[in-house]
Amino acid sequence: ETTVEAKVFADGHDAVEARLQYRKTDAGKWSEAPMQPLGNDSWRSSFTPDTPGDWEFRIEAWIDHFGSWVKGLHKRSEAGAVTEIDMAIGAQLVSLAAKRSKGKKATSLAAEAEKLADEGTSLGYRVELALSIGLSESMSDLADRSLSTISDVFAVVADRRQAVFSSWYEFFPRSLGEVGEHGTFADVEAHLDYVAAMGFDVVYLPPIHPIGNAHRKGPNNTLHAGPDDPGVPWAIGSQQGGHDSIHPDLGSMEDFRSMVRAGAERGLEFALDVAFQASPDHPWVEEHPEWFKSRPDGTIQYAENPPKKYQDIYPIDFETSDPDGLWKGLKSVFDFWIDEGVEIFRVDNPHTKSFPFWEWLITEIRAAHPGVVFLAEAFTRPAVMHRLAKVGFNQSYTYFAWRNTRHELVEYMQDLHEVADFFRPNFWPNTPDILTEYLQTGTRAAFISRLVLASTLSASYGIYGPAYELMEHRPIRPGAEEYVDSEKYQIRDWDLDRADSLAPLITQVNRARREHPALQRNHNLHFHDVDNEMILCYSKRHGPDVVLIIVNLDPHHTQSGWTSLDLDALGLEGVGQFQMHDLLTERRYVWGGSRNFVRLDVEGVPAHVFHVRSPSRSERDFDYFN
Repeated sequence: ETTVEAKVFADGHDAVEARLQYRKTDAGKWSEAPMQPLGNDSWRSSFTPDTPGDWEFRIEAWIDHFGSWVKGLHKRSEAGAVTEIDMAIGAQLVSLAAKRSKGKKATSLAAEAEKLADEGTSLGYRVELALSIGLSESMSDLADRSLSTISDVFAVVADRRQAVFSSWYEFFPRSLGEVGEHGTFADVEAHLDYVAAMGFDVVYLPPIHPIGNAHRKGPNNTLHAGPDDPGVPWAIGSQQGGHDSIHPDLGSMEDFRSMVRAGAERGLEFALDVAFQASPDHPWVEEHPEWFKSRPDGTIQYAENPPKKYQDIYPIDFETSDPDGLWKGLKSVFDFWIDEGVEIFRVDNPHTKSFPFWEWLITEIRAAHPGVVFLAEAFTRPAVMHRLAKVGFNQSYTYFAWRNTRHELVEYMQDLHEVADFFRPNFWPNTPDILTEYLQTGTRAAFISRLVLASTLSASYGIYGPAYELMEHRPIRPGAEEYVDSEKYQIRDWDLDRADSLAPLITQVNRARREHPALQRNHNLHFHDVDNEMILCYSKRHGPDVVLIIVNLDPHHTQSGWTSLDLDALGLEGVGQFQMHDLLTERRYVWGGSRNFVRLDVEGVPAHVFHVRSPSRSERDFDYFN
């Protein structure tokens, strides 16, 4: 639903009326919705785009002569000062509206005008008729708009549900094979039941293209790779192809199509990583050397993020002498994979590429494929991240991974709320590049708390697994956020059957997200006070669905405290007792009033995700008290 607010006013004291008009871009006819006055010249209305794509809206406003007359008549009636000339003015306005109408409506309004002007009928009856809701509604539909004002047209992009609410699971296909063997798309197919059982709906794969041999990195980012080292998937391109090719060890294009079909059968959609950079072996380097930046010695500039050097990657130069060829060439990558059934893309470092390019590309792609979703992997300055959202990215990575204290989390969520109209967060507690200090030094409780926070603070979230459910927490060295033995540089073997795996809890979390609409939105977050700074308490509400989340932010110690709930925000004002159904443990508690005691044990589940069930809202389901 798109809500529109505007200031609507005119000179003088006449009443005004306004309509919100909306349509699919270039659809021709406008649909309308009445706008409601909020006071102080503010008006509001809303509309719901029923298909993905580009929509637009505008506001039309005009002097409401009949409304002004009714307003004055009401005051005169209360003062007992209505005259026949007053009724004649009203009758004339209704008569003019009848002439603007046709058929039964015109006949009915003409009859109403005659009644208003009939001095043989009691004045009281005619005043009552003039002030009736039915007549006002009819006159509103036939208002004289000949001197109306129409605003500028404003654009709205309507996205499909997956762009707003999604649960992502990332893994490296090459780590799914038998011990010591490179995984394939067939292995991914076999792995899909595991992912689907946990309740995810987006399977995100790192780049699946051929990997270059030049300057290939070895384990733990060493500069000299052995003959069996697989290289970094983001070093895209070799003699076997580039961005529109598949790494031969993963399988064939038909194997890829089979994998995509298998995912769809399980309710899973694939997201591919698009990284616009090239290995020195990429076909582009030979075919389009002008797409890369040359150094004074004639060599191509490799990627750097000082002190880090990425000799195995050449960045694209958007100041190329061939911008038209470059832009069309990069767009062809998306076109290729869209034709193969992929409609979700995680874009690597989009902030290091041209903003006009992204705006052009996303506009072009959405014109043909309005359901395509773009996730911006951009850990950069807020203004830059916001700009990417405005040029078309549906979702964005955020700073969530580094917000740990109650103050930091509350402040950050408030910052996100200010830009929620165009910036949709996707919260990731870990990625192949990011192992935060909180997870490194934490415990099982740290992984649970961050999982609950990510999945309930944001409508979209993701985890990099199996590293997450198996609580991988070893850094390559103290103070670094890089994993030791990172999958970026080598194939890993994961024991998915480990008894301590978080997979069962992740399943509960994703089930709660699917079953509770309150968790599927970003605009409905409300924080509640707790008398312990190590506990965060917040709720989300959508209609009758209310979820209250309480999280222990201390991964080492059990914490307890008393809540100070905002009962009105929970829809519990005046309710004596209510049931708290913990969606993580299936336990039920009876609470009452705003002050309730919580104890969050790090040895168990250090968080509650409560479905708040009040007898006033759902007597039928409230069996706990019976």
